[in-house]
Amino acid sequence: MGLTDLFLIAVGLSMDAFAVAICKGLSVKKVTIKHGLIVGAYFGGFQAGMPLLGYLLGSSFAKYIEAFDHWVAFVLLWIIGINMIRESREQGEEVNASFGLKAMLPMAVATSIDALAVGISFAFMRVQIGWAVLFIGVITFTLSAIGVKLGNHFGAKYKSKAELFGGIVLILLGTKILLEHLGIL
Repeated sequence: MGLTDLFLIAVGLSMDAFAVAICKGLSVKKVTIKHGLIVGAYFGGFQAGMPLLGYLLGSSFAKYIEAFDHWVAFVLLWIIGINMIRESREQGEEVNASFGLKAMLPMAVATSIDALAVGISFAFMRVQIGWAVLFIGVITFTLSAIGVKLGNHFGAKYKSKAELFGGIVLILLGTKILLEHLGIL
């Protein structure tokens, strides 16, 4: 997997966090740098940790499914992508204005579950996990911090577009992985 593919996966995964960060920005009257750092740290940290956990889980049984690992990666990325596209069409719920642990932890976990599945795919593709999780964490941190500011400034009009974009990117990457393995690309 090349740097471009990893970048696209990181951006695609971060779109859920970005969309929620926009909503967090909507929930406060005046956004501070501290708000962006808190949201970025929670979302970036969990988006980095979940692929690592998925990688460790996937590595333990990768040898048993090596013959069809490309199909697993394809299916997982498609499922995640379709789910993100579906979520982009739903009406969002009201977001809590708190930036404390009780408010942030559930959102950080919820927005990073798809990263766990991607981590499992990484194990099958033998991705260098250290660089991958660092890359995903930094990109998610940055986009989430920006999302808080954008949400406060522009409102909710970009939330669904961000989720839609992320879903399409993941579906295209899953298709690319399969086509490369089949020798079509």
